Amino acid sequence: MRKNIYSVGQVNQYIKNMFVQDFMLRNLCIKGEVSNCKYHSSGHIYFTLKDAQGTMRAVMFAGYRSKGLAFPMKEGDRVIVTGSVEVYERDGVYQIYARQIELDGEGNLYLKYEALKRELEEMGMFAQEYKQPIPKYARRIGVVTAPTGAAVQDIRNISARRNPYVQLILYPALVQGEGAAESVVNGIRALTELSVDVIIVGRGGGSIEDLWVFNEEIVARAIFDCPIPIISAVGHQTDWTIADYVADLRAPTPSAAAELAVFDYEQVRQDILSLKQRLTKELERKLTVSRARLQHQSMRLRYLSPQSRLNENRRRAAQLEEKFTARMQDILKEKRHRLVLLSNTIESYSPMHKLSGGYAYVEKEDGRALRSVGEVTKKDKLRIHLVDGTVCCEAEEIEAFTGLVHSENR
Repeated sequence: MRKNIYSVGQVNQYIKNMFVQDFMLRNLCIKGEVSNCKYHSSGHIYFTLKDAQGTMRAVMFAGYRSKGLAFPMKEGDRVIVTGSVEVYERDGVYQIYARQIELDGEGNLYLKYEALKRELEEMGMFAQEYKQPIPKYARRIGVVTAPTGAAVQDIRNISARRNPYVQLILYPALVQGEGAAESVVNGIRALTELSVDVIIVGRGGGSIEDLWVFNEEIVARAIFDCPIPIISAVGHQTDWTIADYVADLRAPTPSAAAELAVFDYEQVRQDILSLKQRLTKELERKLTVSRARLQHQSMRLRYLSPQSRLNENRRRAAQLEEKFTARMQDILKEKRHRLVLLSNTIESYSPMHKLSGGYAYVEKEDGRALRSVGEVTKKDKLRIHLVDGTVCCEAEEIEAFTGLVHSENR
């Protein structure tokens, strides 16, 4: 009996068909460490996947790199390769044709974190203008965290120390594992319906996998859409999550979140007392200033009032009257003195004064004063005026003084 003889190509073709018919091999995820990584000038990437049990050749064609590879793959990276395992007929070897390559473990999560962060930042969800101010004197504070653990206990202790009158409302949420993201979202919505003043969302520290719930997009959107201010308090001071960027305020730890949300009652009381003292001093100062101003205005009013001015004018009029009266008295006294002097002078020139001394005043009949004997002829009628009467007479004899007449004639 003759044996069936096949060519190498036929066998390779047969094996290839066997691989193609196996649906599991058409979409397979394989994890391992990258070795012999080569970037071809054509854009293809050739590498080997290996682990402790074996190796497998792998290739990613250039057409898949833009969507299937989000990081610069290098020697030693631990990756998860998704693709199909097929036989390369020419060499008779099988290899995985990669459609997507992701970093295994924390590296892969970090890439997802960076991608979501970029996407939400481009949408404006981290923008400062959307941040709500944290109320300074919150009375009802909601807390979304695990009911057990250090985070909730720290928040309780600090709240009791700072202000025992603040009400804490805890929504016991899952903060790790399956269903945690939905649980945190439900907690935010439930506390929103209770109209608390501020919400603290967070948990204690852990690995990136432990904190991953706060990097989920649905949690970030729930925080962004919440009308109540939210403080994120996830992990330790060095841990940053998507929730930290979206929240209205980021606290490095749950303890710090409690410090930020709960106002210090004793400090506020001291501040109020200090303000009261300052207000009292300021009020006393203003009262003193107001009293002084009122007194000054009262004095001005008295000075400027019509009655005051009338009294002042009356006083001035009285003073002027006194001055005028005194001046008039002085003037009258002076005038009287001058009058006496003039009177004496006039008296000395008065005809009556002459007449009283034995002299007489002689008039001719026509009333002209007789000044010289030359103006008289015999038989002229004359009137002689004396101090106590008049004598009418007739000139009988005229005697002239020769020396006087001679003098006058000259």
